[in-house]
Amino acid sequence: MKKGQFLDKFLLTGKVALVTGGSRGIGRSIALGLAEAGADIVLASRKLPDLEATAQEISQMGRKALPVVANIRHLPEINDLVKKATDEFGHIDILVNNAGTNPSFSSVFDIEEKSWDITLGLNLKGCFFLSQAVGRMMRDKGGGGSIINMSSEYGINPRPGLGVYSISKAAIIMLTQVLAEEWGQYDIRVNAIAPGLVKTKFSEALWDNPIIRDKTEDNTALGRIAEPEEIVGAALYLASEASSYMTGQTIVLDGGHFASVRTLLSTIT
Repeated sequence: MKKGQFLDKFLLTGKVALVTGGSRGIGRSIALGLAEAGADIVLASRKLPDLEATAQEISQMGRKALPVVANIRHLPEINDLVKKATDEFGHIDILVNNAGTNPSFSSVFDIEEKSWDITLGLNLKGCFFLSQAVGRMMRDKGGGGSIINMSSEYGINPRPGLGVYSISKAAIIMLTQVLAEEWGQYDIRVNAIAPGLVKTKFSEALWDNPIIRDKTEDNTALGRIAEPEEIVGAALYLASEASSYMTGQTIVLDGGHFASVRTLLSTIT
């Protein structure tokens, strides 16, 4: 057996990854993980200081990092982001659609049009059109690439108060399947990750609430919520040649929450 025959497939030497929402939380952890595996990173979010801090961490690893301020709800900013990435590196091999939002926590009876538009505009529309722009570039350079969409456990099992967010994340799972089916002919693989509750600033309103946190942990096989670093392994797998025969799939990283919920329901019914 050749030494490194399997582990080398996880290396990303010579690859370029674009990570949206890459300045903090899950996006930051994934960006650092991909850089550690050898990739140069394009970081995108709406605030430059946070982007520059993450870019500096990547640079200290000996990798190149390009921070770009962009709100991917807007198509001109998507096009500008892709242009800046390709001007700097010449190509994009990996796209991580991590940027997301949830401006409201309420019953669907109380959701206003503005909240719907903001949530679907970033979580779904932005993901679709950035994937389209990067996918075209991947196809035109001869094919090959990996797109990783960030869905959520709530896109499969909705949480009360997060109705529109859950809808947007369910749509991401279907978007993943649609793109995978259409772009497989170009060797562009499209997969998704659906985390459960993760301890990030984005989800602080949930995990900082003792009632929600305790209930989540009680119904999770591992008995705890996730740290952002625990999402990196799945992203590295999907970004690399280790997953060369995987596309159209959603990896659920919920610490066994579904397993526990189903077990509980089976005992009731």
